[in-house]
Amino acid sequence: MATSSPVTALQLQGAKQLRLSSEPSRTCGPKEVRVKIAYCGICGSDIHEYQAAPIFSPPVGGQNPHSGLALPVTLGHEFSGLVTEVGSAVVNIAVGQKVVVDPVLHDRHYGLAPCDACQIGLYNVCRRATVCGLSAPGGGLASETIVMAASCIPLPSSLSLKVGALVQPLTIAWHAVRISGFKAGQKALVCGAGPIGLAMLMALKAWGASTVIVSEITGSRSNQATRFGADVVVNPLKNQGKDEGGKKIDSVKSAVERATNGDMVDVAFVAASHQSVLDTAIAATRIGGTVLNAAINEKPLQVDLNDLTMSEKKLLTSARCTDEDWVDVIAALENKKIPAVEDMITAVVPLSNAIDGAFKELIDNTPAHIKILIQPDG
Repeated sequence: MATSSPVTALQLQGAKQLRLSSEPSRTCGPKEVRVKIAYCGICGSDIHEYQAAPIFSPPVGGQNPHSGLALPVTLGHEFSGLVTEVGSAVVNIAVGQKVVVDPVLHDRHYGLAPCDACQIGLYNVCRRATVCGLSAPGGGLASETIVMAASCIPLPSSLSLKVGALVQPLTIAWHAVRISGFKAGQKALVCGAGPIGLAMLMALKAWGASTVIVSEITGSRSNQATRFGADVVVNPLKNQGKDEGGKKIDSVKSAVERATNGDMVDVAFVAASHQSVLDTAIAATRIGGTVLNAAINEKPLQVDLNDLTMSEKKLLTSARCTDEDWVDVIAALENKKIPAVEDMITAVVPLSNAIDGAFKELIDNTPAHIKILIQPDG
């Protein structure tokens, strides 16, 4: 059995309560592996949990009914690292391997009979799904973590551990593009150029999109979208004006009309949560096209089903990702179909400064960043 130093971890104790802790390292179970963390990205879910817990994390005094997790929670679910120990029953992962970790745990991880979602292959929406670093142990904002070997995906030698920490958000975007039915040569609109919206842009380019239009209200993220290959970037709050009837002109719809010679887009992806964003996405999609929502909305949104029905537009949703998406994203990175991916990293912050240098920085200066990575000290 490998010996390990005390584990330094960033732990959530409740809403707006984060602290760095040092704890003894626990024993690695037969089907588990110990991973020395290289990098861990900060996700919007981490920020939301910090600001308004409990969302996914257990309540004070309670525990998750499936994982058994109770507060405090070691956050972080976008991470890469080196395997330093494997359990006695592990055969597919070796000490010294570079790995990324799929943080979603479902029935097969817990040895349970598959739920109705798992029975049809939708493990990503398992009724008992938990997420390492939110609703299950194994968070990556730490010097090391212990996770199930079944959650580890080997990282090819050609890909850096920095890139490895970006794989998880890329899989979310890749999954959305894949299930939308998007095909090479088609045109797309991405509403919102946050981390997932930009990852969608990169995925669409990898899929062979002929035109990708990005809608974004902030100047810094608009510039980032241009850098990552957007053919057109439009600010939905500018140049709206009014038509002859006095109705406000949708500047995004107008930009899409110009960019597509009036054909509109084949698929519109919603990566920002607002009623006007969904309305614009539907309006900018061609007859018979597809609108896919990947945003989590704080308030319920309304949809004019008559509009969708009379134009046979399809409204789809996307959640998390599947094993297939992990394999595809890593292959796309290896084959450089997703180039310059490290440009997504806007800062690397030591774990000791994660609260001020990452969490508070992202809250105070959201548009300035795509992805902040946390690196354990030393």
